[in-house]
Amino acid sequence: MDSTLIWFVAGYLVLTLGIGIYAGTRVHNTTDFAVAGRSLPLAMVITTTFATWFGAETVMGIPATFMEGGLSGVIEDPFGASMCLVLVGAFFAAKLYKMDLLTIGDYYRQRYGKGVEIFCSVAIILSYLGWVAAQITALGLVFSLLTGGWITPIQGMVLGTALVLIYVLIGGMMAVAWTDFLQMIVLVCGLSFIAYLAGERAGGADQVLQLAQQRDWLRILPENTTHGWLFFIAAAITMMLGSIPQQDVFQRVMSAKDAKTARTGTMIGGFSYLLFSFVPMFIATAAMVIMPEQTSAFLEDDAQKILPSLILNHMPLIAQILFFGALLSAIMSTSSATLLAPSTSFVENILRNIYPHMSDKQVLRSLRVSLLVFTTAVLTYAILMDGTSIYELVAGAYQIPLVGAFIPLVCGLYWKRATTQGAVLSIAAGLGTLIYFTFHPTIGEVFPGQLAGLLAAITGMLVGSLGPQLLAPHHGHPKHIGET
Repeated sequence: MDSTLIWFVAGYLVLTLGIGIYAGTRVHNTTDFAVAGRSLPLAMVITTTFATWFGAETVMGIPATFMEGGLSGVIEDPFGASMCLVLVGAFFAAKLYKMDLLTIGDYYRQRYGKGVEIFCSVAIILSYLGWVAAQITALGLVFSLLTGGWITPIQGMVLGTALVLIYVLIGGMMAVAWTDFLQMIVLVCGLSFIAYLAGERAGGADQVLQLAQQRDWLRILPENTTHGWLFFIAAAITMMLGSIPQQDVFQRVMSAKDAKTARTGTMIGGFSYLLFSFVPMFIATAAMVIMPEQTSAFLEDDAQKILPSLILNHMPLIAQILFFGALLSAIMSTSSATLLAPSTSFVENILRNIYPHMSDKQVLRSLRVSLLVFTTAVLTYAILMDGTSIYELVAGAYQIPLVGAFIPLVCGLYWKRATTQGAVLSIAAGLGTLIYFTFHPTIGEVFPGQLAGLLAAITGMLVGSLGPQLLAPHHGHPKHIGET
């Protein structure tokens, strides 16, 4: 392993840390820490929303899954994930921004009351376990590869997590936004250059695309059967809809300087993510042309190692520096936000219900303590889940908010007759159905659990909201704070 590469990467990590710590000097209160003082310009909203999804799974997980199942295998991410951001920008950003909330859980409290706020917040917090664990797993793998095994994957997990934790503890969302801006520039420039080199070494981009067509990797639609379409739709909506009521997405919306910037930045970030997520897939396909035997062996063993192996064995030093800089940028930008988001939700929507009279200084201290506790918990989970693919860890994370938090959010914003009873029944029916389908030995193989849970959540909202109104129509429907 070239020590120059390690020194360059170490220098980049120190630079990122320095920017994050400097951003922390601008944090004076809870709003600065949680939503960057609602001050971000359009360029930073675009880079930070783009960075929401461009993590370990985009650089390593998606290409591996693409080479095993083609475009139809990655319908959940990047297609569903990018459309989530577009939908947030088009239908949710402006409405939520104008309500001046600190967390997505605050919306549930204003619209439905404290009980729904707590239930939805718990569902959202739990969903982050797999998502953050995927980033930590990737950090461990990267540090192990960089040092030629001198640092073990578990030691790499601990080291990488500690680095991210330091600047997020100090700077919160302000540090996340500033470091995202640098990291996304490094990522886009680095991967674009590597894609150019990979295409050149493969004999031209046309050779790479030809191989993808020969292997039927460009087919996006599923097999034309009821079973095929059901699971295809379920995969598509898991991140597309399940990520909408997520605190990390919400924090980026709320960090914008105004509602128009929130809406526009989120949509551009979503489209940018979809476009650029094809770059790692192109590089991985080029690897099959450049090093066919090694790539085939990795597909049998661990497809996540294809890209790092291509870069280390077939690319010049400058490409290696740019790749590992880009890869660490992707992982750190996603990890930083996804560590901050659940911690913010916990303090604002659970702890403040237990201790309602905390001062702003106490809230800020509680945010940092909960961030430390959550990070320790997720690091432990990631170590215990070692061996699970990055893509699987991410894909499973969003089923909980899809069935437990999405319908109350949409109906609360767009259906005036939605009630607290409807929201409670929706959450109970959605989560109950998902749990049943997940643990039943066979039914989950016939019909996707997350789709069944979503249908149950819709039914619960309709029955819970309309039932009492139909039984007592002369009373009208109850009004709620924040109703539009």
